[in-house]
Amino acid sequence: MKLVWLLGLFLLCTVVSALDFSAYRLTESVADRYRILSIPSIKTNQFSFANDSGTTVLKIASKQSASSVAIPITSAATSMALLSWRWKVSNVVASANIRRKDGEDFAARVYVFFDVPLESLSFIERNKIRLARMMSGTDVPTAAICYVWDNQAAIETIVPSTFTDRVRMIVLQSGAQKANTWVSQSRDVAADFQRAFGHAAPAITGVAVGSDTDQSGENVTTWFGDVRFNARLDVQPTVAAP
Repeated sequence: MKLVWLLGLFLLCTVVSALDFSAYRLTESVADRYRILSIPSIKTNQFSFANDSGTTVLKIASKQSASSVAIPITSAATSMALLSWRWKVSNVVASANIRRKDGEDFAARVYVFFDVPLESLSFIERNKIRLARMMSGTDVPTAAICYVWDNQAAIETIVPSTFTDRVRMIVLQSGAQKANTWVSQSRDVAADFQRAFGHAAPAITGVAVGSDTDQSGENVTTWFGDVRFNARLDVQPTVAAP
């Protein structure tokens, strides 16, 4: 069922440039502003806007449940940008295990989706993607990075998802030492893709945030600040000749 979720995350809607949670009022519905991606037969997380010292953030209550908030990305400039966000968790998923299907739960996840050319994949991988697209009725991306807040794996661990090797997990936070504390992250997405997949990053097609506790049956509350692409200072913009 988790694989269905990973594929369902790619069903994206209204085009926006970032997850600008701070732009909304606390009384607004998250579902009215973003696509809520849920898993058939699995309880959906509870999403709401919350106040954090005067700034609106996303709050996710995951209670033996799993789902996410996602957007598409259409700007080619994001492939050479830094992805930045801040996140906070109430606790880690104590019984999770990043290397087991029955333990692949995380207090927080940030997905970045990529458009790897289908013809560059192996015959088996191409057929898996085609089958997933046929079953879901959507243009399932061919690769994804998933940044996670794990319970025990070493920071910077990179492993394939236990559900599909087209998703590579990268551990950014581990353990409960920083629970209930805002942690800021900034990642060179292209460099991370190169490390995870062994070749240059293609175009980015979307971003999603969420948490999941359906495998473990545990509970966690997660908060996300704005998720944004920021220009890298070491990359000069291309200017067309007059």
